[in-house]
Amino acid sequence: MTADSIALTGNSIVWIVGIAIVAVYLASAIRILREYERAVVFTLGRFAGVKGPGLIIVFPFLQTLARVDLRTIVLDVPTQDLISRDNVSIHVNAVIYFHVVDAERAIIQVEQYIYAMSQLAQTTLRSVLGKHDLDEMLAERDKLNTDIRAILDGQTDAWGIKVSNVEIKHVDIDESMVRAIA
Repeated sequence: MTADSIALTGNSIVWIVGIAIVAVYLASAIRILREYERAVVFTLGRFAGVKGPGLIIVFPFLQTLARVDLRTIVLDVPTQDLISRDNVSIHVNAVIYFHVVDAERAIIQVEQYIYAMSQLAQTTLRSVLGKHDLDEMLAERDKLNTDIRAILDGQTDAWGIKVSNVEIKHVDIDESMVRAIA
């Protein structure tokens, strides 16, 4: 074995290791997005664009991505305790249907759009229903649903979110008020 053949073998190993590292790096750059997903891509922290669906390439260490689901999200608003305009203590819960229409704004304009939507829905539900009497809440539920949807939709336009429907599920009266009314 001569010195030339040993040097050649050393160079071959370096090339093989280098090619293997590049192949692993390129393989980790490949991402696949489903039809209902979009990726908001950031290059070195700056917005680089929205990509997807299908096969996309995101270079590790240089680019990051945030996946956004474009399907309709069903958000259950937890039970809210409120007092109606005629001073009746009420427990109300609702469900909200919304979807992302602009993935870029949903990621850049608000930190966690689902959590923000939940908080906004809770406060809007309390503020809108607190302005009405108990009779109005029970008789005009469709009108109240439409009013809440319009308020939520108007406030979430800046986030790239479209509220498609709001449904008040239950309006329960406090037991002490049931006895007092009876």
